[in-house]
Amino acid sequence: MDRREMIKNLAILPMGGSLMSMSPIMGSQRNKKPGGPLALDENIYRSLGVEPIINCRGTFTIIGGSIERPEVHQAMAAAAKNFVQYDELAFAIGERLAEITKADFGIITAGCAAAMKHATAACVTGGNPEKLLKIPDLSGFDKTEVIIPRHSRNVYDHAVRNIGVTIVEVNSPEELEQAINPKTAMIYLISGRGADTGQPLSLENIARIAKSSNVPILMDAAAENLTIPCVHFERGATMVAYSGGKAICGPQCAGLLLGRKDLILSAWQASSPHHGPGRDNKVGKEEMLGMLAAVEAWTTRDHDKEWDTWMEWLNSIADRATKIKGVTHQINQPSGLNNRAPMLQILWDPEQLHISGEEVAELFGRTAPRIAVGSRNQDGLTSITISPNQMQPGEAGVVADRIHKTLSAKRKPTDNAMAAPAGNLSGKWEVEMSFFSSKSTHKWILEQDGNWLNGTHMSDFADQDLYGTIEGNTVKMRSNFRKPGDSITFMFTGKMEGSQLKGEVFMGEYLTAEFTAKRPEGSPRKEKIMVPSGPPLAT
Repeated sequence: MDRREMIKNLAILPMGGSLMSMSPIMGSQRNKKPGGPLALDENIYRSLGVEPIINCRGTFTIIGGSIERPEVHQAMAAAAKNFVQYDELAFAIGERLAEITKADFGIITAGCAAAMKHATAACVTGGNPEKLLKIPDLSGFDKTEVIIPRHSRNVYDHAVRNIGVTIVEVNSPEELEQAINPKTAMIYLISGRGADTGQPLSLENIARIAKSSNVPILMDAAAENLTIPCVHFERGATMVAYSGGKAICGPQCAGLLLGRKDLILSAWQASSPHHGPGRDNKVGKEEMLGMLAAVEAWTTRDHDKEWDTWMEWLNSIADRATKIKGVTHQINQPSGLNNRAPMLQILWDPEQLHISGEEVAELFGRTAPRIAVGSRNQDGLTSITISPNQMQPGEAGVVADRIHKTLSAKRKPTDNAMAAPAGNLSGKWEVEMSFFSSKSTHKWILEQDGNWLNGTHMSDFADQDLYGTIEGNTVKMRSNFRKPGDSITFMFTGKMEGSQLKGEVFMGEYLTAEFTAKRPEGSPRKEKIMVPSGPPLAT
């Protein structure tokens, strides 16, 4: 899976309602104050009232990325003991990265998104600090456009857009040839999917088309295994960006930008500690050396042994789970470099065990011991998925026990009967949205068919399909705001209170809001329309 698919399939968040109110652990601790000082041991999170998570999902930033290598901790602790001039440090690290990775040069950034941002600034400014200080106002600049194939639009290209460039989308090699012009600063790609070898807009084809115009190509390889020499340079990329907190297991707040030395130096100029648009992307001397230590460790790690350990954990979990009648498993092997790890899929008939994979994932994510797992449905079966690459020694047994206990529990068949609706919601609604620090008025147009609701949600900047249910006086509805590279899921859950609806809106990674919905005042207009039979006699 690429990063977009990972986000789409993220199943550790609630299916509806509030992030706080849906969580037995988090909800009970919303107003709980930590008891005593911070515990500087394995209970450091619990001392703040936060229950840690066993990570069977992979390298998601929202649950901590990856576990840093021991070499990273040692390097960061050593780096914290002295002061150093940052440019001198960056140049020395750049030469060392070139030696290790066989790239021309490299810098450490404040995460992969910062690497993308600095790379874009480098291509727009060419290292000219007067231009750098004008960003995001690009008036008077020669280079102001970045081309992104439609297959590479994603939530992370905000880092590119932050520089103020105009994004030009293309869908074919012919469109790419027409889009390249003197204003083109860069072409951005995310690894996998449409950029793969053999696709019309593969990296190889794009590099061939861009070569005559000397347009740099940035490859976003955030979650990939580090290849030495980098396969993307061999395929035609100019720069490649990696996340520190994913496969490389460096600092979560660090990233890696490798590539052509003149552009990488311009990218470093755009990075903190230098003033300008990158000053807010500060990377400390500790993270810089910690990330370098992670890259060095990558070359000495026993990757085959790590893989064997992961397979041992997955097999032990599968053996325990499949002792339950009706439960099967399969281990899926990765096909690319992104999130390269085997994945265990535990499958069963939800009609037989009376629980779905989504329900198991929700239960595991919300009650101790908290375990982050994925969920899937296919061919009439439901399942949970387990990725082992961020699991820690001893956790496989805990996971196996929890799965066995949950799936072997006796349950009654689910009663799918729906309570009769307490009212008819068809028509127009004005919806006051209360966000953390502002309010906004949205609109719904609803049609009701028994318990089922369908219609349109008019949010601040778009209209989107809205669908859901009403059971008794409880209403649950969902809509999805989408635009190239971005999406927001609105999950409304509330109750009818007289002539209005009140409740909460769960917005995925954007947390929660509250809403109050009322029908507009006034009666529907009942007025006959007279249509003239000819053009007007006066205006």
